[in-house]
Amino acid sequence: MSTATKPNHIGRKISRIRELKDMKQEALAQALGTNQQAVSIMENSETIDEEKLVEVAKALGVTVEAIKNFSEEGVFNYFNTFNDTTNSGAFNFGTNHCTFHPLDKLVEVYDENKKLYERLVQAEKDKNEYLEKLLKEK
Repeated sequence: MSTATKPNHIGRKISRIRELKDMKQEALAQALGTNQQAVSIMENSETIDEEKLVEVAKALGVTVEAIKNFSEEGVFNYFNTFNDTTNSGAFNFGTNHCTFHPLDKLVEVYDENKKLYERLVQAEKDKNEYLEKLLKEK
């Protein structure tokens, strides 16, 4: 029987949560103080002792219950409940509220990139002025 069809395969649940958080096995291994091979073995294990599960949950930033109760269907249901009707235009899903509007974050990132670009352009101008000054002195 494949691991994908076993509903209580804890290792597979850990793997999916890790993937959904865009975390590589190496990063999880580092957070757990182990190596990538150990994480791979753990993710292929149907059961994991409770103490290790607590460590993994902490490293992933979720609760032990979230790992134990994880389901692909639950993730899709969670994200399908998004609506844009409350919380001053921010997303509302269940009792959890997004505290920012994604466009605000996009504008913030744009502004930071613009400032960085302007500093880089100014540094290049300063460098060119310095080089021109050196050439004139020769």
